Amino acid sequence: MTPQERSRSVIIPGALLFNIYIYDLPTTISRKYAYADDLAIIHADGDWQAVEGVLSKDMATIGECLQTWKLKLSTTITVSAAFHLNNKEAKRELKVNFNNETLSFCSELKYLGVTLDRSLTYRRHLELLREKLTSRITLLRWLAGSGWGAGATTLQIVTLALMH
Repeated sequence: MTPQERSRSVIIPGALLFNIYIYDLPTTISRKYAYADDLAIIHADGDWQAVEGVLSKDMATIGECLQTWKLKLSTTITVSAAFHLNNKEAKRELKVNFNNETLSFCSELKYLGVTLDRSLTYRRHLELLREKLTSRITLLRWLAGSGWGAGATTLQIVTLALMH
């Protein structure tokens, strides 16, 4: 590679490259949601077997497309989850298949930083957020001190950094 060619090379971040790869994902029955390098497919139906069938079929369709682009779906981190308000079905687990393998079922998962539970109450997400903020507030109280501590400007900067 000549020095001129080297100066023209482009660095593409992984998330952008992933978005280029999945730009032409095939049409599926379920809805597709993508952000950076996360992809989720969602299907709603009153019949559990219909949901499992549609999701399994769509997983196969997406898998074929990924294979065309020489991408491999990680079955260890790909999971299925069910969100519903039917308490009689609270323990029901989806059985979604991909490449003759049943994907792991997750009753509580984290997607794009939000912890989701089966009935979408966000209770667990809020509990985790409270724990995180409580520890940060404790740190700020320690920094402020009663007889000593950081100045107002420093505390303001630290507070903004910790909360954001």
